[in-house]
Order: sequence, then C-alpha cells, then structure tokens
Amino acid sequence: MDAIEAQGELESFIDQALHRGICIQERVEERRGGGEDGNNVTDEVAVRIRGVSHQFGEQGGTRYVRALLDTSLDIRRGELLCLIGPSGCGKSTLLNIMGGLMEPAAGTVEVGNQRVRGPMPQEIAFVFQENALFPWSTVIENVKLGMMFQGVRKAKRESRAKLSLEAVGLMDFADYYPSQLSGGMRQRAALARALSLETGILLMDEPFGALDEQTRMVLGEDLSVLLSRTDKTIVFVTHSLGEAVFLADRVAVFSARPGTIKEIIEVDEPHPRKPDFITSEKFTRIRNRLYSLLHDEIRKAVSQSAVSERVAADESSREAKP
Repeated sequence: MDAIEAQGELESFIDQALHRGICIQERVEERRGGGEDGNNVTDEVAVRIRGVSHQFGEQGGTRYVRALLDTSLDIRRGELLCLIGPSGCGKSTLLNIMGGLMEPAAGTVEVGNQRVRGPMPQEIAFVFQENALFPWSTVIENVKLGMMFQGVRKAKRESRAKLSLEAVGLMDFADYYPSQLSGGMRQRAALARALSLETGILLMDEPFGALDEQTRMVLGEDLSVLLSRTDKTIVFVTHSLGEAVFLADRVAVFSARPGTIKEIIEVDEPHPRKPDFITSEKFTRIRNRLYSLLHDEIRKAVSQSAVSERVAADESSREAKP
C-alpha cells in the first residue's frame, strides 16, 4: 500500500468516526455557549499563565536543565504577543505548555476558564518552523487534512480551506504540490492550515525562522494585516528583534536560563503595520530597548552553553574509559 492509499484509508476511517460523534460534540458546544469555532475564550484575557516552572532531566544529573522558573503572564484577547530571549531560555517550552503538548512541573495555564491539561484543538492551533506539509498531497488537501483531524465535517472543509488560502494569497496555488512552492509559499500554506481550524488562539514557534529576510518581511506584513481583520490571539516566538517590534502589540523579554519574563515592552502601533514603520524613530527606539535588555542575557546564555558542553564532554570521556 503506498502513502496516498494509506492516507485515503485513514481519512475514511476518521470520517466515519467523526460522523458518529459530531452531533454529540455540537450539542455539547451549544450548551457551553460556544460558537461554530468552539473557542473557550470569554473575556479580555485569552490565556492566563501562573507560576509556570519546568525542567528536563533528573535533578543532580549532568543533563538536568531548569528551562522555566515561576513565569506568570496574562495574554490579552486579540493581541499579538512576541516571546523573545536567548536560546534555551524556555520560550518554546512555554509555548508547548500553553498548547497542551507538555505538562509543566509547576504552575498552571488556563484558556478562558479551562485549565490546559492536554491539546485543545478546538481552541488552539500551531504553526511551527517546519511546515510539516505532506509532499504527496496538494496544498488544499494539506489544509483540509488539519480540519479532518480537528473534527470538521467533510462538507465544510472545502469552503473553509479556500477562504484560508485566499487569506494568505495562495488560492491560485491550491492544486500545487509542496515541492512546487518556494519556502515562503510553503509556510503560507502551513499558516492557511492553521487558519482553517478557526481557533481563537494561534501559537507560532519561529514560523519564519528558516526563511530569508526579505520573505520574512513580506510574511510579517501579511500577518499584521491578518491580525487587523480578525480577533485572533497570536503568541509568536522569535529571535529577531526587528521581527518582534514589527509584529507585536507587546514583547515579553525572557532572561537566560532558567527563563522568566524580565520585562514586557508595549509597541503602540496599530495593525496593519506599514512598511515605513521599520524606518521610523519609534521602531528604532523600541528595538534598541530590546537589545539593551537582551545583551547581558545572551552573554549569560552563551556562558551557560559552554559550561554544559564541557560537562557533557567530561561525562562522555569518563564513560568511554574501560
């Protein structure tokens, strides 16, 4: 059985399961007061993070890492919040905890009035640095696949997929395969797949990180336009100071490991952001502020990394001895 046949059988199986359960799901959402999107965000705070800490490895072991320490944050509904900080400071870890992909060692995350204990596909969608498109499926088929796993009825997938592709400027490439697209276009397709899920919250982990600077600028402008047209809450991890300033309503600056929020910077500029914002005095001032906050933290992170590498090398050397 080849990959296309396997995917077809998988889709058929899931469709049958969804058909049996979809009516029950919709009745539950109606009783909860949810709309078609099922978004469980009912006030001005979309996500509440309280005292979140996390570590990897066994305490006392050479591979023990404290990634996050007592991090608290309220993410406003409808804002784009950027998380920025040195490598290894826990930005992506916090994003994964928010999305229910891992459970924190301490603390809580709430979406609306519901504690996050696992993935919440009706409320939260992801866009990662790797687009994760199936190479044997067309662009529109890849977009519809996300809705299939979310539980969207087959009859609704086509129209929602087309709307999402129109939103990212890819409708003319709906029947193309990923290998026929540029890197930026593939990332647009991944964004369209996330948009088609119609969740209120979108988590983006360095989605433009692998792209050239010019493409990143264009996609950043498109994302700003999208934010101006919707009330989506977007949390965006980046290492780029300029990208953070151009995109964000607020920027949460993380310390070196164990990561915690050092300061939150407001970017008082309406969406959609204009290209000339990048050359403005306001942009330069905010970017310089971010640089001053991050400079010492980055040096600290580099020192931590060097120490960790030496410890790992010493341990490997000892294990190699007879």
